[in-house]
Amino acid sequence: MKISHLALVAVLGVAIYVISSALYTVNEVEQVIITQFGKPVGEPVTTAGLKFKTPFIQDVNPIDKRVLEWDGNPSDMPTKDKLYISVDLFARWRIVDPLQYFLRLRDERSAQSRLDDILGSETRNAVAKHELIEIIRTTKGRVPLRDAMLTDAEKELDMGLLVPIKKGRRLVEEEIFAEAAEKVRVFGIELLDIRFKRINYNESVRPKIYDRMISERRQIAERFLSEGHGEAARIRGNRIRDLNKIQSEAYREVEEIRGLADVKATEIYASAFNRNAQSVAFYQFTRTMQSYKSIISENTTLVLSTDSDMFKFLKSMTPAELSD
Repeated sequence: MKISHLALVAVLGVAIYVISSALYTVNEVEQVIITQFGKPVGEPVTTAGLKFKTPFIQDVNPIDKRVLEWDGNPSDMPTKDKLYISVDLFARWRIVDPLQYFLRLRDERSAQSRLDDILGSETRNAVAKHELIEIIRTTKGRVPLRDAMLTDAEKELDMGLLVPIKKGRRLVEEEIFAEAAEKVRVFGIELLDIRFKRINYNESVRPKIYDRMISERRQIAERFLSEGHGEAARIRGNRIRDLNKIQSEAYREVEEIRGLADVKATEIYASAFNRNAQSVAFYQFTRTMQSYKSIISENTTLVLSTDSDMFKFLKSMTPAELSD
């Protein structure tokens, strides 16, 4: 009885072991490649649940089917304008052909290493084909307001103009993505996205970059200062011109008013002193007396003809009156 019980237990143990080695489960986030003596057999198992395999001679190789992350190390590389920058890149990918992936790469470590090579190489090629401004700027659509105000001479000298952008960083990323996606597809990998995480100036070229930035800003400042001086000179010229115009118009208006006043005064005098012979004689007498006051002063010697109008009133005076 003891022997039969032991035999039954042994048979059950062997049966459980065989069944357990024949059963395996597939998680919702993974897919499985079954290998027999190291070689894949059958189609990849991509549905979740309890599955069967040949015990002992077949192995289960789980492969992740989620979106995976690739984060490259910062790398120094030259741009088209011979400036070294440190580029930090990241990407997202997933395994869409598990059989091809298993045959060529086997595991995620090998996949990450191959992505390092491919993405690093394509990034270096793309950076070398574009100038620094194309990689730094996100978009190419920028037209500064000041640029539209430049004169033709300033435009010919590129004075204060921002460097034109033909593509921008987004299109450079798309170029890297297109080239790299084609190369990783042979490994059963689908490249989902790629982005620049950080771009820094290399320490060796940083002073040169800063000097160029300072020079450009100074050039723009000098242009603004020159425009300011020109505008100030124009305003001063306009002020002097307007002042001269106002003074000229005012002087003309004063002279016109003065002339009209003289005409009016003459008319008044004429109407007042032309009423009769006595008023005319009185006017001549008063005007002659006023002229004496203007032309005769102390120590004045006059030489007059006895027939002159100036002398006729003096001629009728007595010596005593003349001495007074």
